[in-house]
Amino acid sequence: MSIADYLSKNQILFLEVKERKEALIALVDLLDRAGKLREKEQFFSSILQREKIVSTGIGLGVAIPHAKLEGYEDFFIAIGIQKEGMGLEWNALDGVPVRLIFMIGGPDNRQTDYLQILSSLTTAIKDGVRRKNLLASKTPDQVLDWFQKPGM
Repeated sequence: MSIADYLSKNQILFLEVKERKEALIALVDLLDRAGKLREKEQFFSSILQREKIVSTGIGLGVAIPHAKLEGYEDFFIAIGIQKEGMGLEWNALDGVPVRLIFMIGGPDNRQTDYLQILSSLTTAIKDGVRRKNLLASKTPDQVLDWFQKPGM
């Protein structure tokens, strides 16, 4: 499986928000409109709880908020790309404001699959060229193209 298998055009959002919570709300709403969420409020609450434990800002201007819940059959990803010059304070490990947000959701009983998705995603975003091109993308199709490259 590749990252692209968990994405679609209607799960990619270009953001112009001022704070982390606004970005999280926008991405949860996006996933809900895409029909991915069983219980929108429960999913959002789980995302917020996870953020309270430790920031999901992993560095390099990237955050990976996530929630694994009972009752989901497969994983899904939403991507939020924050407008240039509007990085979000996320309490990231390296202190860099976040502009790329990958929200992952899915079943709570498939830890190995989840770790494989997370590994593939972190490998993809460590690639500086891919990160730069994702940030420069203007359409969901352009974003998807960067995850349909070999190895992703």
